[in-house]
Amino acid sequence: MFNTIKIYKDKVINLESLLAELVDFDYEHCEKISEKGNFSTRGGIIDIFPTNFDNPVKIDLFGDTVESIQSFDIITGKLLYSHDSLTLLPKGKKIRTSYSFDFGDEIPIHNFIDLEKGDFVVHVNHGIGRFIGIRKLKERDGKFRDYIAVEYADGDKLYVPCNEMHVVQKYIGFEGRAPKLYKLGGGEWDAVKDRVNKGISNLAMELLQLQAMRKAMQGFRFSPDTDWQKEFESEFPYEETPGQMQAALEVKMDMESPMPMDRLLCGDVGYGKTEVALRAAFKAVMDHKQCVILVPTTILAEQHYNMFSKRLRNYPVNIQMLSRFKTGTEQKAILDGMADGRVDIVIGTHRLLSDDVKFKDLGLVIIDEEQRFGVRHKEKLKKMRALVDILTLTATPVPRTLHMSLMGVKEMSIINTPPGGRLPVETYVTEYDEELLRDAILHEKRRGGQVYFVHNRVYDIDNVQEKLKILVPELKVTIAHGQMHEERLEEVMLEFINGNIDVLVTTTIIESGIDIPNVNTLIVDRADTFGLSDLYQLRGRVGRFTNKAYAYFLIPKDMVVSEESEKRLRAIERFTDLGSGFKVAMEDLEIRGAGNILGQEQHGYIYAIGFDLYCKLLNQVIITHQQ
Repeated sequence: MFNTIKIYKDKVINLESLLAELVDFDYEHCEKISEKGNFSTRGGIIDIFPTNFDNPVKIDLFGDTVESIQSFDIITGKLLYSHDSLTLLPKGKKIRTSYSFDFGDEIPIHNFIDLEKGDFVVHVNHGIGRFIGIRKLKERDGKFRDYIAVEYADGDKLYVPCNEMHVVQKYIGFEGRAPKLYKLGGGEWDAVKDRVNKGISNLAMELLQLQAMRKAMQGFRFSPDTDWQKEFESEFPYEETPGQMQAALEVKMDMESPMPMDRLLCGDVGYGKTEVALRAAFKAVMDHKQCVILVPTTILAEQHYNMFSKRLRNYPVNIQMLSRFKTGTEQKAILDGMADGRVDIVIGTHRLLSDDVKFKDLGLVIIDEEQRFGVRHKEKLKKMRALVDILTLTATPVPRTLHMSLMGVKEMSIINTPPGGRLPVETYVTEYDEELLRDAILHEKRRGGQVYFVHNRVYDIDNVQEKLKILVPELKVTIAHGQMHEERLEEVMLEFINGNIDVLVTTTIIESGIDIPNVNTLIVDRADTFGLSDLYQLRGRVGRFTNKAYAYFLIPKDMVVSEESEKRLRAIERFTDLGSGFKVAMEDLEIRGAGNILGQEQHGYIYAIGFDLYCKLLNQVIITHQQ
C-alpha cells in the first residue's frame, strides 16, 4: 500500500522494471524533464525528478550497474552532490476519483467534502444510496451532459443532473456502521423523514432557548474603532488576506454588539488568526477592559507573549505572561496587577483558570485550541461565556464545536485564504525506511534547514534519538518533551530556535503554535496512532513561510493498519491544499462518526438520514418555531 522504489550505487538494476515502476508511481516519461514527477532516458543515463527532492537526479549506468547517483541543477545542468542510494515515493495522485459538491445556501455544510466513488450519499427526496460515479448521458437535444449516478437497493440507479447536485449530500453517520440503502419509489424514506422531523423538535427548542438566553444577555458594548485602533492595524507588517480582513471585521462587529460574543475563528496554521486576536485584544484595551489569552502549552504562551509585546511596543499597554516558568514572587505581582487593573493583557495556560485569578474589569477572553483544555477548565470557560466576550481560535474544530457553529448557536468565521507566497506541504504516507529518513534529513540539512521528528511515546524516545544519531552521525540530534524539567525544555527549545540543533526528536508538544520558519521537514513516527486533527496540526508546523516543506507520515514496515487509521492517513495525504483545515474537521467527523455529539436521544435520527440532512431538517424546524 505504501511502497517505495530504491536505487543503490554499485548495485545491479533491471532498467525495464525500473521504468515500469516509475510509470506505476504516476511518473511521466518525457523527452526532457522539467518538473517533479518527470523522468527521461538516453543511453545509459536516467534523469528522474523525485517528488520528495528539490532537484532532479541523474543516474549513470555501466551496463546494468548503477555507477553514480547525482543531484543536478535543472536550469544549468550543473552537478550538485552525490548519493549512495535513492528512495523514490509515489507522485501522490488521488486514490479514487472525486467530485466536489457545493450545497449553496441550503455550517449548513458547503463545498468542503470530496465525494468519492463508493461513498454513501443522501438524496433529499429518495434517501440513502451509493455514489457510483459521474456518467455522461445523451439528452433530448442530442447533447451529452454529466449526471451523478447513485445506486439504490435491488441495484436500481438514479441519475441526478449535475445542475441539481444540491439535492445530494455525502452521508455522515457512524464509524464502522454502513447505513441501509433505500428502495427507489417506495414510501419508506418519506416516513423516516417525518419521524426524524418530529424527533428533533425537542433539540430545536433547546437550541432556540440557548439562542434566546444569549440574545437576552446584556454584555459590554465596545465602542467603534479609535484612531489608535486604525493606526495599530496599519502597522501589521504583512498584507492582509481577504479572509483575515473579513474575520477581523466580524469579530469587531460582535464586540460592538450588546450580546456577549461567542465566536469560533477557524483557519489553517499560519493564516493569521493571531493577528485577528491581537486586533480584538487591542480594541478591548482601548475601552479600558482587560483581556486574557488562554493557550494549551507554556511554550506557546511564551511565543504569543513575544509576538504581542512586539506588535504593541509603541502603545501604553501592559502585557504579562502567567505560566509555570514564572517564580512565585513574579506570579503574585502579575496576579495583583490583574486584580487592580494595572495589567491590560495577560497570556497564559490553564493557570489563568485557577481560583486565585481575579480581574478588575475583564472584557474579552481569547482561547487558542479549546479542545486541548480539560473538562474542569471547560466548565470554568462555560461560566465565563455568560459574562464576557469569547473568541476561540482553532485550525481544526472538534465535532461538537463544529456542530454548534453549523447550528448557529456559536458564530463562526473562516479564514481560508493563504498568505501570499505560501506553498502546500508535500505530504507522503510511507513505511518506516531508514534510507528514506536519511535522505529526507540530509536533504533538509543541505538547504540550511532543520527537522522535527515526532515520536509521541516518552518511555522509549531516548532509543529513537540514539537510532537517529547512528543514522545521521554528522548532525546534532536532541530530545524535547513535556516531562522534561521546564528549564531544560526551555533551554533545548531556544537552542533549536537559534539553529544549534539539526533534528529535534519530540512529542506533540510542538503541535500547537510553535513557529520556527527554518524547520521545513516533518517526520512523524507511528502516524497510524494519531488522530486526523493531530496529524493536520503537526503538518502545520512546517511550511510556515515561502519555503517548500515536506511531511513524512510513517507506519511500521509490513504492518496492516486498521481501517480507521488508513482513512486518516489517506485523508491527510489527500488534503494538502492550502486552507484544508475545515475539510479535515469534516473528514474527522465522518471517520469518528457523528453519533455522539448530540447525545443518545438524537443518535438514531442521525444514523437514519445522515448528519448533513439532519442539520438541514433541524434548521428548518428552528425556523418554523421562530415564525
